[in-house]
Amino acid sequence: MKTIAIILSGGTGTRLGSNTPKQYIEVNGKPIIQYSLETFASIPEIDGFVICLADDWKPFVQRILVKGNIIKPVIYSQPGEVRQLTIYNALKALKKQWLEEDAVVVIHDAARPFVSEELIRRCIDGCAEADGTLPCISVKDTLYQSKDGQSITALLKRSEIVAGQAPEAFRFGKYLAAHNRMSHEDILQISGSTELAYKMGLNVRLVKGEEINFKITTQEDLENFKHILNR
Repeated sequence: MKTIAIILSGGTGTRLGSNTPKQYIEVNGKPIIQYSLETFASIPEIDGFVICLADDWKPFVQRILVKGNIIKPVIYSQPGEVRQLTIYNALKALKKQWLEEDAVVVIHDAARPFVSEELIRRCIDGCAEADGTLPCISVKDTLYQSKDGQSITALLKRSEIVAGQAPEAFRFGKYLAAHNRMSHEDILQISGSTELAYKMGLNVRLVKGEEINFKITTQEDLENFKHILNR
């Protein structure tokens, strides 16, 4: 069974307030994207990559692959209007490569540098018995729903709430077919990879996530990443 890692690297980093997209910021001698690329490349089960990025950054990433001695096959696809359309572009690029229907795609954010080999393997292994897997961590804070941002409109049961992470893994054929059945307008409203799978009736299994596997979104996240590395 072939397994392909889809690395989402099309973000512009506007929330970080940087002219350089967050995934390309260098920390301790490596761009952030290189940390997760090297982890995926070290796993024998990963047969290759689709890296989703703007054309301007392709030479930069190609140099990273050489520097990191990442020799597994790589194809590139374009970012879309939103994250889910970026994923759809990657799936269509894989379709052109005649990827088998029962292959597994593992979708990861380039700005999650602390992903572990163990977590990636949990996601892949879960697809042996389900259409997809989603790593989750428990929610520690009390949660409330507020429709207007000023008052509480509903109480949420913390024990029934989980926070999803990446990577998310899916059976390639079923996940691509789910995208094909959804309209462009509906895909624009999707905020997470598993949301689309759930809405289209795929069987998604939850696996244990990891607290350290956070996404660098804000300046505070970036400083936390640096602190952990230096520690």
